[in-house]
Amino acid sequence: MMLIQMKVEGLLFDPRSGMYILLLKEIDGARTLPIWIGKPEADSIALALGRVVTPRPLTHDLLKNILHTLHIDVSRVIVTDIIDNTYYAVLYLIDGDREIPIDSRPSDAVAIALRVNAPIFVEDGIIERRQSDELEEWLKNLKPEDFGNIM
Repeated sequence: MMLIQMKVEGLLFDPRSGMYILLLKEIDGARTLPIWIGKPEADSIALALGRVVTPRPLTHDLLKNILHTLHIDVSRVIVTDIIDNTYYAVLYLIDGDREIPIDSRPSDAVAIALRVNAPIFVEDGIIERRQSDELEEWLKNLKPEDFGNIM
């Protein structure tokens, strides 16, 4: 299994589904992986991308604070599978010399990874399976203004 390091390229609103798209892009390449997510997760990711500090900790900030207080680091996030159009991810925690894999939704894993500066990876096979002509064509036609503020 080969891991591809990704970065968050942006968040988009998909009017067809009424959902948001978390767009991950290969760091050393041009391949992308769109993941459809809900508005609360999109809002949380947007806050992290914008480095917005809220008056009180939101859920992902709370998780970051708990991990920090317990001296547990996040080593990486890996999007591991897609089954019936549902993505799966694993958040890897480091507690002393133990690495602990935690099952996660990709949107939650990315929201936490952005807050703790942990790298995001996708298993190579997932990118290959997700490449579809219609989706690629839609993504190629995106303009910079399509990556507007979702809040």
